[in-house]
Amino acid sequence: MGQKYIEDLNRQEKEQKREVIIKLRQSTLIDKEIQRSYNGGYLFLQQIYYQLGLHKICNDISSRHKFTYDLNGILSRLIYGRILFPSSKLCTFESSKRLLEQPNFELQNIYRSLEVIAKESDFIQSQLYKNSLAVSKRNDRILYYDCTNYFFEIEQEDGLKQYGPSKENRPNPIVEMGLFMDGDGIPLAFNIHSGNTNEQVTLKPLEKQIIEDFKLSKFVVCTDAGLSSNANRKFNNINGRSFITTQSIKNLSSFKRVGFRTNWMEAQ
Repeated sequence: MGQKYIEDLNRQEKEQKREVIIKLRQSTLIDKEIQRSYNGGYLFLQQIYYQLGLHKICNDISSRHKFTYDLNGILSRLIYGRILFPSSKLCTFESSKRLLEQPNFELQNIYRSLEVIAKESDFIQSQLYKNSLAVSKRNDRILYYDCTNYFFEIEQEDGLKQYGPSKENRPNPIVEMGLFMDGDGIPLAFNIHSGNTNEQVTLKPLEKQIIEDFKLSKFVVCTDAGLSSNANRKFNNINGRSFITTQSIKNLSSFKRVGFRTNWMEAQ
């Protein structure tokens, strides 16, 4: 009987079916301030992070600067935190301590790294696009561009934070952001401007950057009417580029409105 019992245990061990019994004692007290559980929800993001080669991008950036902190560790935690638990940099740092892999940097390293990340933003975006082509096919023949802005709970203008037309009609200084997305709605490139910048003039510089850094040339740019200036339309009507923009029917001439309604009725 004893020999058969041992043989059964060995077989279950090999088949990874061995019964595991964990004993708990209800009277045992857990010490304060000692972490007993960890968050593993970031692991699926970690796989994508490394597939996109962001760790290599961080290594390239680190080789050009003299800082000693782990930029890869910081950037990865900032990305995980932004997706899983969006919050301030302080809260993101504290939340990263609950991950399976503990952070090897301090809070001040995060703040110092932000300046480096901002300076290397164009490089990060172009390399990330190139790396993404090895992961998934990009629908880069159709590009969408739009702008938004972010308000700050301050009253005095400072740097990029300037008074301008707020999307939320807030009486606070704002910062403007322009974003290009590909035909599948995946972000392609972005730029940041002061809050008092006319959004129409933000399209061409970022588009030129895409043409130069991303090596894209033939595509259709889709925008709303607010971004459809004559300069932007002319720029996207040459060298294999085209544009699609919205047009308010009520702002058309009576002749064009009649023609639009006629074509629409025939299409039905």
